[in-house]
This record gives sequence, structure tokens and C-alpha cells, in this order.
Amino acid sequence: MPDMPGLNIIVAVAEGRRFCAALETAIAAAALGGPARLFLQGDAAAMLRPPAGFAGDGARRAAGLPGLAELIDEALASGVEMIVCQSGLALADLTADRIVGGVKAGGVVSFLAAVAAEDRLIVY
Repeated sequence: MPDMPGLNIIVAVAEGRRFCAALETAIAAAALGGPARLFLQGDAAAMLRPPAGFAGDGARRAAGLPGLAELIDEALASGVEMIVCQSGLALADLTADRIVGGVKAGGVVSFLAAVAAEDRLIVY
């Protein structure tokens, strides 16, 4: 398989279904051998408050799908880099040491600065 361009995903809202879809997309890209990064912007940072989860987790699990916490764990284990907006942490009254482990705090400027010209950028 030829080298895949990097996949960069911005999760722009605190909506569990979108976050799950973004995680599934990043995990798939990593499984295909491409680098994947995910940035949680603004109020989306609140979804990293432990224990991670959302109202749709029960339905997902009943259908045999992983819940939000399991998807986060799988993404991190797959090498997906996860970054959370520092301003978003402040909006959610969180700090980097009070979120799901393995996620780094950063800013949108540094996230975008690392996007190469050949990379893909998706917003959920």
C-alpha cells in the first residue's frame, strides 16, 4: 500500500456521536498505516472528563460496538495522537491532569502548523 497522507481531525463540538465517528476514522487511518491526529476544540474538551462516556454508549454497546471510553483507548493504543484545546479545558473547568490519560493539551495554532500540505484535514 502506498504511503498514506496524514489524517488530521478537528472535533469542534461536544457531541458524542461525532466524537465516536472521528475516533473510528482515525483508528481506521492508523490501521491502514497512516499517521492520524485528533484535536478536540472548544467545548469538545468536556468529553475527556473521566470517566469518558456519552448518552449513546448504551446503544452502541448493545449493538456490539465499543463505547466512547473504549474508542479513546483503542485510538491511543493505535498510535493516534490526541490533543485537547487549552481554551476548551478552561471552558470545561478542566486541566490537563484531570482528563483522560494519554491526551496532550495544546492549541489550534500548533495543531494546524503541524498539518503538512499533502495531509487531509477533516472537521467533525
